[in-house]
Formats: sequence, C-alpha cells, structure tokens
Amino acid sequence: MTAPNIVLIHGHDLGVWLSCYGMPSVPSPNLDRLAAESVTFESAFAAAPLCTPARSSIFTGLLPHQNGLMGLTHAGWSYRDDVTTLPEHLRTTGYHSTLIGLQHEDFDARALGYDEVHGLGFLPRALEVAHRVEWWLEQPERAQSEQPHLLTVGMWEAHRPWPKEDYEHADPDAVDVPGYLPDTPDTREDIAGFHGAIRQLDEAVGRILTAVDDSPLADNTLVIFTTDHGAAFPRAKSTLYDSGVQVALLMRPPRAWGCTPRRSEALVSHLDLVPTCIDLAGGTIPDSLEGRSLVQDLHGEENTADRELVLEKTYHDRYDPIRGLRTRDAKYIRNYAPGPRHPLAIDLEESPTRRSLELDATVAEELYLLGEDPDELHNVAEDRRHDDLRRDLAGRLEAHLARTNDPVLTGEVPEPAAPSRARDAQAVRTAQ
Repeated sequence: MTAPNIVLIHGHDLGVWLSCYGMPSVPSPNLDRLAAESVTFESAFAAAPLCTPARSSIFTGLLPHQNGLMGLTHAGWSYRDDVTTLPEHLRTTGYHSTLIGLQHEDFDARALGYDEVHGLGFLPRALEVAHRVEWWLEQPERAQSEQPHLLTVGMWEAHRPWPKEDYEHADPDAVDVPGYLPDTPDTREDIAGFHGAIRQLDEAVGRILTAVDDSPLADNTLVIFTTDHGAAFPRAKSTLYDSGVQVALLMRPPRAWGCTPRRSEALVSHLDLVPTCIDLAGGTIPDSLEGRSLVQDLHGEENTADRELVLEKTYHDRYDPIRGLRTRDAKYIRNYAPGPRHPLAIDLEESPTRRSLELDATVAEELYLLGEDPDELHNVAEDRRHDDLRRDLAGRLEAHLARTNDPVLTGEVPEPAAPSRARDAQAVRTAQ
C-alpha cells in the first residue's frame, strides 16, 4: 500500500466540546461532517492538561517528563537534545514535512524538524491558518510530487480570551453546561463566548477539509483532527480529571482505503499518534515510545485489550506536580504538593465561571469510579471499601514512574533546560 499523506489539524483548549461528542448546542457543523466520515474515538486522552506538555506528547510519543517539555516553552522549557519529533521520524521513511500555523513546543519552530515552516508566531488565528493551508495545497508542486507529505496545522482557537469583537457569542440561555461546572449566569456567559471561538475554529476546519478534498492529494490522505487538552474552565484545563485531559480525536482514512466510518470505544491516547504515523509510513516503531499504532483501529478492528493511561502535570504558572492513572473504569490521582485550594492558571482564575465556583482543597490522593461518577465529583480514596483498588492503581502508577525515571518520585524540582537541540535551522524553508 502506498504511504498516505497525513494532515494533522490541532486546536487549542477544546477538549470534547463538539456536537459530535454529545454537546448539541456547540456550533460545529464542519467537524460533525468530519466525524461522520471518520473513526471517532470516544475515549481519547491527552497525556497532560497543559498546552506545551500536551503537544510534546502528540509530536514525540513520549510523556512530558521523558521528552523534557514539563512546562510551557515560553517559560524556558525545551525538548531534550536526544528527542526525535514526528517529522524527524517520518523523514527517515521518505516523507516531506510542513508546519502551518501554531506550534507550542519551541520559540523557534525551525528547531522541530520540519522541512517547511509557514508562520513562526504563537498566535495564528484559525481563518488565517486556513487561508495559508489553501494556498499551500494549490501550489503546483503538490500535484507534481510523488513524495508523501506530513502537514501539521495548528490554530489558536479556542484559547481564551473570547472577546465579542473577535467572536460572535452564542445565546447564553441556549448553551450546554457540563455537570462539573455550576449552572449560573456567569458560567453561561463564559460558555457563550467559548462557543463563538469554536464556531471560527469549525469554519476554518471546514475550509481546510474542502481544500484537501479538492486537491490532487485527496484520495490518499489521512486527516486527523484533535486538540491539545481539555477546555479552559476551572476543574478542566490544568487538571487530570477527564474534563482536563479527554480530547476530540477524529481520524478520516484515505478514500482509497474504502473504510467504513464508525465510533470507537477503544481507550486511546495522544501518545498513539506517533506510532500510528510511523506504522502508516512503513517504518519501525521504536520500543521507547509509550503508545501503540491505531492503524488496525482505522481498518475497523476494535482493540478491546485492557489498557491504562498515565497522565501528568508538573508546571504551568507554578510548580504543581500531579500524576494520574486512568483505566476504563477508574481514575487514581496523586497530588505531590497538596494545598488548601486547587490552584488555577491565571486565565481560569480571571474567568467569569470562577466567580460562581468554590474550589475544594487539594488532597494527596484521589480515586474516582468513572462508571458511576463520570464527572469525578466524589473522591472515594478514603473509603475503606475501595482500599484494594486504590492500592492497586497507586502501585501501578508508581511502578510506571519508576520505570520512566520521573523526577516527581525523588522530590526533585526540575528546572527548565536551556535550548540545546542541535538543528540546522537555516536549512528549513520558511515563510511568514
């Protein structure tokens, strides 16, 4: 089989706030259309609940403490020098790689291993990015080249803020309010603005899909849509609750494959994207990667094997070390720096929703039974009836952290590393 072109589109702070994920008030018709043509993964998760660490796992197949990006890149964090990124993996199999729009892994996008970089800024808006993708796909070399392409497309939306002059707000009375947020006028006002940003993101994705479908690459192109982590609301982004780490993941196989669209219940991770792309490219998946290939899932073979996902947070505005283990039915969270109140990132602390929300103290251990408590509102870690489950999950989490040399186990407080990746940045074709 000819190696497919891969178009990987990623948004910001979206979680699963889409109508195709059970939130009917969200204005996302183009992503609904993509879902109807795709394998829609209903239980997909980021490795981390923050922008840079989450993207580091998408593009390396490693947890943040393994690849070095434990905090935000504009706070000084960078990849370790020996880390291989997705475009670098695919280069060895003959792919040409292009980045258009947002990236959040390095101050200089040319250090990430792409052959082409279009747009070096951190804040490219969705419709501007869509216009650049349309331009790129129209270039004559797209039709003339027989070399497979990796195109990654990043957009700022739907990151806060959501000002009315930039986004058309929804009717606050008509929005969905998830169970983990208080249903108040403040919250509804906040969600109405969020819907406006999602509407623009959705419009941009629709334009990109049309451009791909009209291009010579259409029949042999895999389209992937995802986001970095959960939505920017208290008790979501920056936490290891599902509201902070569950993500949309839509994967549309190439037309030439003849696959049947479906919804998958398999427990999957952003860590699976690099192994999947390497597999599609005909390469050998390194044993060091944490995820698994989803190629068989795309062909309709549901993976029902038991699986556990490790989740982590280390830095955002401050040092806040948290680790978690999620199975199909339960979630164990260990807070290594418990305190009087759950800390919020500044954009969440200043949000309208925050005015209506009381935050609980952060305790050392949390345990949630997801089947009966999907919003993770009832911590049963101190319930003696669940001692065996708590000890089992805690032991499995600690074993994984020990195997991967997570510094949180030693109490060591890591510091951002100076940029050290050896890259020939001048060899990269760039355009603003």
